[in-house]
Amino acid sequence: MSTVTELWDDVVRRADAEGLVDVAWTAHDSPVGPLVLAATTQGLVTISYQDADQVLATLAARVSPRVLAYPARLDRARRQLDDYFGGTRQAFDLDLDWRLMTPFQESVMRAVHDVPFGRVATYQQVAASIGRPTASRAAGGANARNPLAIVVPCHRVIGSDGSLTGYGGGMERKEFLLHLEGVR
Repeated sequence: MSTVTELWDDVVRRADAEGLVDVAWTAHDSPVGPLVLAATTQGLVTISYQDADQVLATLAARVSPRVLAYPARLDRARRQLDDYFGGTRQAFDLDLDWRLMTPFQESVMRAVHDVPFGRVATYQQVAASIGRPTASRAAGGANARNPLAIVVPCHRVIGSDGSLTGYGGGMERKEFLLHLEGVR
């Protein structure tokens, strides 16, 4: 006899096979607290520190109302996060879906994505790298709304004076992530 969980897993697999799962999501425990991961067929669309209900409401409104708990679609992302937190991964190899970002934010986040493991960049450097050297505050605002935390490493962006400034996940998480990467 099948359990309810097995039946539900079968329903989800069939829905996915028929193209009915526009957004798959799961919760994932990490050393920086619970994370909500979601992916579309284009790639990872969010890694969030927010409450799952908030994340799911945003995804339903901005991507598709066809959001389903489907951890299997996020196995690769979860393994890579575990490897990162375990100290065996320095770069993520995941397809990303940038659709939750404005064009300006996407340009900032693509620049942030290029900041290497164990290094930091200033908001000014990020702004200059996208051809907007006077837009460091706007780059900071875009950074603060990063829907792809950790994988797009906004924690690696610091103030011009070297200070740790703002982080959407909280300063303790930013400090933890930088320490994990060997940044002093």
